[in-house]
Amino acid sequence: MREIVVLSGKGGAGKTSITAAFAALARNAIVCDLDVDAPDLHILLSPKDTAAEEFVSGNLAQVEASDCDGCGVCREICRFEAVSVGEDGKAVIDPHRCEGCKACVALCPRRAIAFPPRVCGYFAVSASRFGPFVHARLDPGGENSGRLVALLKRRARELAEKAGHELIVCDGAPGIACPVISALSGASLAVLVVEPTPSGTHDFARVAKLCDHFKLPTGVIVNKADLNPEETARLEALCRQAGRPVLGRLPYSPDVTRAMKAKVTLPEYGGPLAGDIARLWEATNALAQTCAKAK
Repeated sequence: MREIVVLSGKGGAGKTSITAAFAALARNAIVCDLDVDAPDLHILLSPKDTAAEEFVSGNLAQVEASDCDGCGVCREICRFEAVSVGEDGKAVIDPHRCEGCKACVALCPRRAIAFPPRVCGYFAVSASRFGPFVHARLDPGGENSGRLVALLKRRARELAEKAGHELIVCDGAPGIACPVISALSGASLAVLVVEPTPSGTHDFARVAKLCDHFKLPTGVIVNKADLNPEETARLEALCRQAGRPVLGRLPYSPDVTRAMKAKVTLPEYGGPLAGDIARLWEATNALAQTCAKAK
């Protein structure tokens, strides 16, 4: 089984548009959105028949008002200033400030604070016009994005094995934080999308170094390459020095925005970019097959 994860060192580099295009061009693939903090692949895939489940991670302190006598111990010990006093003189816990440390639960003299599991978002499997689509959303401030990404990947692999899919195409999160590290686990190939700017090159270098640390093969796509030929040449030279394959370039095109507004992928939208994307996909799929065999 081949597992391709599309990443970028920063947001807005074109990662999701390219992932959606690959999903449209791939055959017999599972599509997975691993950007759980800010998922947007669903906008282009228009999923249907969604079967969603709650994502539970950690715990949240909750005052049982009938047992609280307003002694204030919980307010004194809370390091996160999550506890206040209500109009009735009893403790109130702000769920957005509570870190689930359990100190108030353990030290409440009246044992008036419950500690139920915390729902931090949801994960789901949907049908899309390109096949099964695995996705999620983490609530703002919700914890454990890396665990949610791992859960999505496990679900995608289970679906692939059950239905005989040979390929999983994943849209990862930007940057190099926990969800990105989790997305790399078990992948065959990381495709790094980069814009030819000094900041783009800097952030690309960070995510490339992360992939190298985990010994994950990488390929590079330079997006909007024609906007800065000098930086594009510098990027490609850096890739050659590192032995990192450049899968190809994409020019700047307003068709990308037009396709987004139409809620379709670039191959569906057509135009000059469709041929470029098809060639990129052929190169990416061929490299992923080589990497999977060598794994």
